[in-house]
Amino acid sequence: MSDPAHLEARPADGYAGDITPQQAWDLLAADPGATLVDVRTEGEWRTIGIPDTASIEKRPVFAEWVRAGGRPNTGFLEELKAAGVADGPVVFLCRSGQRSIGAARLATASGIAPSYNVLEGFEGAPGADGVRDQQGWKVAGLPWTEGAE
Repeated sequence: MSDPAHLEARPADGYAGDITPQQAWDLLAADPGATLVDVRTEGEWRTIGIPDTASIEKRPVFAEWVRAGGRPNTGFLEELKAAGVADGPVVFLCRSGQRSIGAARLATASGIAPSYNVLEGFEGAPGADGVRDQQGWKVAGLPWTEGAE
């Protein structure tokens, strides 16, 4: 994908749409104004890993959608604004592509658009064996690094 304006996103209610991890990478690489926001918890960033966008000269924004223990992050929008996220395109990423839907909807409702959700998230939903190794950013072979942030 060389032109992010022609991004084919899966339709969604309340945000710009769902895109694959590869489409997210392509959008981030092609559009200098695009931002990646990782909405997982600090514990997930440290133990599972984080997207590595250094090769496209981008620094992801890390803003928890929920805090440890499942408590909503009531300061989520303020954290985005403090990180300079005021306009889109914004690509929201979580572990399996579920929490990031809520983040994309809230951002869109707050005027941060277009906002996208990354299908499958960073490491996808657990398979039949309970292991998360069949889909997502990591399985797609996109750059990532061991836990940080």
